[in-house]
Amino acid sequence: MGSSPAKPEFSTVLADKHVTYGQQIMLHCVANTPDLTVTWKKDDHKLDCVDGKHSIRKIGADCYLDISNATEGDEGKYSIHLENSSGSDTRSCMVTVELKEWRSVQWNQDPMINKLRNFQISNEGVRELHFLLYGPVGAGKSSIINTIKSIFEERQYIECLAAAESTTSQTIHFQKFSMAKDGSFPFAFSDIMGVEKELLKGVSSEDIISALKGHVKEGYTFNPVIPLTDPNEYYRTNPGPNDKIHCLINVMPADKLAMMADDFIKKMKQVRVAASRMNIPQVVFLTRIDRTCQMTKEDLRKVYKSKKIRDKMRECSNTLGVPVNCIFPVWNYHEETGVNAEINCLMLNALTQIIPWANDYIVKSLNNQPRLE
Repeated sequence: MGSSPAKPEFSTVLADKHVTYGQQIMLHCVANTPDLTVTWKKDDHKLDCVDGKHSIRKIGADCYLDISNATEGDEGKYSIHLENSSGSDTRSCMVTVELKEWRSVQWNQDPMINKLRNFQISNEGVRELHFLLYGPVGAGKSSIINTIKSIFEERQYIECLAAAESTTSQTIHFQKFSMAKDGSFPFAFSDIMGVEKELLKGVSSEDIISALKGHVKEGYTFNPVIPLTDPNEYYRTNPGPNDKIHCLINVMPADKLAMMADDFIKKMKQVRVAASRMNIPQVVFLTRIDRTCQMTKEDLRKVYKSKKIRDKMRECSNTLGVPVNCIFPVWNYHEETGVNAEINCLMLNALTQIIPWANDYIVKSLNNQPRLE
């Protein structure tokens, strides 16, 4: 009567792999015994081998999976399952495929800073271009303002109270932060209370829409239950071009998109519809990308080579109805103690595109105003 084979165990790890587009993926591990059956899986489903694409080999206790000509579809979790009459064991690894760059970034901040420093608004009656940051609690609205201010001040600048992990808004007043400096950077970013999914919590959609129209004065304390109306000392009855918002920036956390409740998305879309009716340009700043993609976290210059980031941008586009070319992944200062040129460049890449759009809105809206004879 023969003895039972040894229970399968792994003598080595199944290591994570990072490859570039078109490279070969080679996964290898060693078992403690050759007497076993090997099954490979991808994303928890048995691997569907394609002739000429996948090669599965077992040489003694050595187990191999080779995948030729890596594409984005090959990215995912791979598992190997060992089994015999004495038991089984499983190991997994992550395969990341670095895509061909599908959007370019200028990784030299000086030309972009100079472009923004010399930017001239097309109408002399408008002193600053106004951007409103709008999004859920903890998405990083205040951190975006701190990041932009840090770029223009050339040092870490903490002006907005920010708490990325907070579940309640740190901003309770309507605050405008001007970037203007020595006659340059004629831009201002307004921070508001964060959006919450509960009906009577967070900023109300009515107050956001009033802010877009220029009715809300700086210093107004948001009331989630009672929206601002006239008469009120913080309600501006007849807003002018300098009071209105010229671009709406939806701030969305990349790592939490899938967890957004329907009620929350409904609030966001209500504001988007109102902004669309006013022809206000709308963009998305996709934050927390370092928590979404390890490859991007390790090398920010690979942000537009990441399948995970591209998939999150597409998911955000489908969720909010914003075109992908109006969605910009950004990295906010939150752990860094000094300035970082690559963080700056990614933000500047977004600013150099959205600022002309806000200026276009001013030109178009003023040209459409009725003339008094």
